[in-house]
Amino acid sequence: MPQLSLYIDENTLKKIELAAKIEKIPISKLVVKKLNESFRDKWPVNFEKLFGSATDKTFDIPERMSRGNDLKREEF
Repeated sequence: MPQLSLYIDENTLKKIELAAKIEKIPISKLVVKKLNESFRDKWPVNFEKLFGSATDKTFDIPERMSRGNDLKREEF
């Protein structure tokens, strides 16, 4: 298996060591896991194309409500 050397600051190393300890896995496995998670797409492909595609009335912008029934606010 290939190896990789990294130069990181002490604060980052402490965070990595703590996370690995919490998950009860070696640091190398934690780093591989986190790297693989970061490579995954966050949103499905073409997700942004869905915007505006719903034609159901429940997705329409509601009419502006009247402010006639609002209570008078207290003045400072």
